[in-house]
Amino acid sequence: MPIINIQILEGRPPEKIKSLIASVTETVSAELDAPKERIRVLVTEVPKTHWGIGGVATSDIPNR
Repeated sequence: MPIINIQILEGRPPEKIKSLIASVTETVSAELDAPKERIRVLVTEVPKTHWGIGGVATSDIPNR
Protein backbone atom coordinates (compact mmCIF):
# COMPACT_ATOMS: atom_id res chain seq x y z
CA MET A 1 0.00 0.00 0.00
CA PRO A 2 1.68 3.25 -1.11
CA ILE A 3 1.59 6.04 1.46
CA ILE A 4 2.47 9.52 0.22
CA ASN A 5 3.24 12.30 2.71
CA ILE A 6 3.08 15.89 1.47
CA GLN A 7 3.98 18.89 3.59
CA ILE A 8 2.96 22.33 2.37
CA LEU A 9 2.65 25.80 3.83
CA GLU A 10 -0.78 26.62 5.21
CA GLY A 11 -3.20 28.83 3.38
CA ARG A 12 -4.43 26.97 0.32
CA PRO A 13 -8.18 26.54 -0.19
CA PRO A 14 -9.65 23.11 0.65
CA GLU A 15 -10.57 22.46 -2.98
CA LYS A 16 -6.89 22.79 -3.96
CA ILE A 17 -5.92 20.21 -1.33
CA LYS A 18 -8.63 17.83 -2.58
CA SER A 19 -7.42 18.31 -6.16
CA LEU A 20 -3.83 17.61 -5.08
CA ILE A 21 -4.90 14.39 -3.36
CA ALA A 22 -6.81 13.25 -6.45
CA SER A 23 -3.94 14.10 -8.82
CA VAL A 24 -1.29 12.41 -6.70
CA THR A 25 -3.49 9.32 -6.33
CA GLU A 26 -3.98 9.14 -10.12
CA THR A 27 -0.25 9.50 -10.80
CA VAL A 28 0.86 6.94 -8.23
CA SER A 29 -1.80 4.50 -9.38
CA ALA A 30 -0.65 4.80 -13.00
CA GLU A 31 3.07 4.65 -12.26
CA LEU A 32 2.94 1.74 -9.80
CA ASP A 33 -0.05 -0.12 -11.25
CA ALA A 34 -1.58 0.14 -7.80
CA PRO A 35 -5.33 0.21 -7.20
CA LYS A 36 -6.46 3.70 -6.17
CA GLU A 37 -8.30 2.35 -3.12
CA ARG A 38 -4.97 1.09 -1.74
CA ILE A 39 -3.19 4.47 -2.02
CA ARG A 40 -3.02 6.80 0.97
CA VAL A 41 -2.18 10.51 0.64
CA LEU A 42 -1.55 12.59 3.74
CA VAL A 43 -1.33 16.36 3.39
CA THR A 44 0.06 18.28 6.33
CA GLU A 45 -0.27 22.05 6.33
CA VAL A 46 2.52 23.70 8.26
CA PRO A 47 2.03 27.16 9.79
CA LYS A 48 4.26 29.83 8.23
CA THR A 49 5.73 30.47 11.67
CA HIS A 50 6.94 26.85 11.76
CA TRP A 51 8.60 26.75 8.32
CA GLY A 52 12.02 28.27 7.84
CA ILE A 53 13.94 29.21 4.71
CA GLY A 54 17.56 30.25 5.10
CA GLY A 55 17.19 30.55 8.85
CA VAL A 56 14.16 32.86 8.65
CA ALA A 57 10.56 31.94 9.43
CA THR A 58 8.46 32.08 6.27
CA SER A 59 6.03 34.36 8.12
CA ASP A 60 8.81 36.98 8.22
CA ILE A 61 9.58 36.80 4.49
CA PRO A 62 7.66 39.35 2.38
CA ASN A 63 5.25 37.94 -0.24
CA ARG A 64 5.16 34.43 1.27
